[in-house]
Amino acid sequence: MLSLFRHKKQKPPPPPTVNVAEGYLPVESAHRLLAAEHRRQLLDRIWQYTALSHAQFIQLYLNPIHRYAEQVQQLPASETHHHAYLGGMLDHGLELVACSLKLRQSYLLPTGAAPEDQAAQTDAWSAGIAYGALLHDIGKIAVDLQVERQDGCVWHPWQGPLDQPYRFRYLKGRDYHLHGAAAGLLYTQILDRPILDWLSEFPPLWASLLYVLAGQYERAGVLGELVMQADRVSTAQNIGGNPSKALQAPIHSLQHHLISGLRHLVQHELKLNQPGAAGWLTQDALWLVSKTVTDKLRAYLLSQAIEGIPSSNIAVFDELQSHGLVESTPEGKAIWTALVAQGDWQQSFTFLRLQPALIWGNEDRPDTFSGTVTIAAHDHSTDTPAPTPTPETVRARSGQSQPQPDTLKVEDADYLGTLLDMFELDEPEASDSLSESADDTSTLPSDSPGQAFLNWVKEGILSHKLIINDSKAKIHTVDGSVFLVTPGLFQRYTQEFPGISQGACQEIEEWRWVQKQFEKLKVHRKRDNGLNIWVCQVEGPRKKGKLQGYLIEKPKLLFEATPAPSDNIFLKIEKS
Repeated sequence: MLSLFRHKKQKPPPPPTVNVAEGYLPVESAHRLLAAEHRRQLLDRIWQYTALSHAQFIQLYLNPIHRYAEQVQQLPASETHHHAYLGGMLDHGLELVACSLKLRQSYLLPTGAAPEDQAAQTDAWSAGIAYGALLHDIGKIAVDLQVERQDGCVWHPWQGPLDQPYRFRYLKGRDYHLHGAAAGLLYTQILDRPILDWLSEFPPLWASLLYVLAGQYERAGVLGELVMQADRVSTAQNIGGNPSKALQAPIHSLQHHLISGLRHLVQHELKLNQPGAAGWLTQDALWLVSKTVTDKLRAYLLSQAIEGIPSSNIAVFDELQSHGLVESTPEGKAIWTALVAQGDWQQSFTFLRLQPALIWGNEDRPDTFSGTVTIAAHDHSTDTPAPTPTPETVRARSGQSQPQPDTLKVEDADYLGTLLDMFELDEPEASDSLSESADDTSTLPSDSPGQAFLNWVKEGILSHKLIINDSKAKIHTVDGSVFLVTPGLFQRYTQEFPGISQGACQEIEEWRWVQKQFEKLKVHRKRDNGLNIWVCQVEGPRKKGKLQGYLIEKPKLLFEATPAPSDNIFLKIEKS
């Protein structure tokens, strides 16, 4: 079936070159843009899901996708979050189409209609869902970016596709909600008149699609739900989350979870308005220490079994900013630097700045801070240094030339298996040096740090907060034992409980300290050479790799209430 997108089995064209001195990207044809192997695979999968003839598929899907590719070119899908690399917008759009069509297979649409009507409208509803998925973020290229042509003129997408080399930058102070409303400027350039005429013959479908394109997902019914679910899957996969969990999540938005988490922390856990506090409330703003609060927010959301939370603080800052939950600096950043002073005490912090009404609403607020919070002049700092651009994470920033796209290519398209089939074996964990057996043979109390970790694992399995035998799982059953992946499971624990060591591990990373405390329980099986860490060979449909971890001698320690699952057929313990 891939023959539709290949011509005489030619190799994909070489990556384009760029005039690095001027920093302009070349305009590429749709054929060239879609020639990348991972995009061909997505197109092939989309065709399989539609079950259309060659001619019908070209008319209803391939032609709009070609127009979309010509329009978005190599623009990213975001500045610092998901698909934040050259070509990210095109990848994200194709992934959403494939995911939404896969999800659509579980629905008979329109809901409640007679079977014969559902059969007659199958192709129209599939196409409408695909169009909503493809176009849901296209407004970003109209309102989030400034694109400049080589002749110095600003390009606007309603002018038609680019016709000369271009460069771009993200606009400072942009409205992060505007792109949802801006799709209406562009979708008629992607969907031609015959397609629009055809869709308008089905009023419920037509209304749902228009609501999605206007960003009103709450009114878009099943179509809006499928597009949101596909978006969560694509986003979670790209930022290292769990696509399967993203599908199972309730229909609450990430915005809902973030604001609920912040309210919980501020109202129940954080100290305010005093030295050593994590926040200060002034008359016009709530200032939260950025790193402290972000770490606690991530830990709280993980403890509530909410997956897909970025592990990078920069990505969390971007999420908070994109949902309008924090106020931007004059430079368009999420992080403020300010000096807090009260009497003789003063200290500078990096902050997230929120409107107090987001936290308290009509509820009584604490007294405002009696000291001062003074914004630092010419602030450009963040909690974490900006990442060095890599082939997968290039960002277009104001005043910077674009890197050469010949370094920007997807080296490994195996992630598509996870994205579309919802199961693929995880990459091997970062190699951990083989820990030697602990010498401490003393009897440990039931509330020891190691036992607390083991209890957390047990409770996580029982509540399904910790998944088992999944491609992203950190717990597997193998050879009649339970395999705890290191360092992944221990890192997850310390993310959920930051500061768990209470300063006892100043010389080593906190997760390593937890691992040592676990070893002291002596519930794991040792290797013949006396070492603790076992290696499992992982062999799946598309990947081979290795995982390192501990084997629990008695699975009943973790599976008291339920029987242990069958062994994971994709894992095999290395005996040597």
